[in-house]
Amino acid sequence: MAKIFRKRRTRAHVIADLSVNHVEKCVLQCGWTVQRVSADYGIDLLVTTFNREGEIESGEVRVQVKATDSIKIRPGQDAIPIRLQWRDAVYWLNDPLPVVLVVFDAKADRAWLLTLQEALREEARRHTRTAAATLTLYAPLTNVLDAGAVRGFRRLRDALLARNRGQRYEN
Repeated sequence: MAKIFRKRRTRAHVIADLSVNHVEKCVLQCGWTVQRVSADYGIDLLVTTFNREGEIESGEVRVQVKATDSIKIRPGQDAIPIRLQWRDAVYWLNDPLPVVLVVFDAKADRAWLLTLQEALREEARRHTRTAAATLTLYAPLTNVLDAGAVRGFRRLRDALLARNRGQRYEN
């Protein structure tokens, strides 16, 4: 009799869900809301903020989450390397709302963040874009994701909206 193979839940599926849950908890601790995006085109979560009176604020913060069981940090470095697709980078740069990249270490149950538009602009200033399909950004180990860091998303959104009026980046 032939064995029937069923779909399996892999470790990659588990840590992906744990990473999203980690971000959701930090957002909920701020009293804000977070929605999962079902189709993944470079955004996993949408964060909506509220003022002290509980009134909704305009604009959202977008979050892309990367999960791993093994954070790789080279000796002497103080940042986590993250390999990204250039096509995603162009999308994020053109987004008028902030996009935050979260790197989640499932073994340590910790996450770090990187403000993508800021990091991508800095990368563009340092290097001329090559024909490579990927680039590597670095999330500083000091950028730990917690509720305090998430509260900074509001200031980030407001500053980015003010600064980006009329700017577009091309591939």
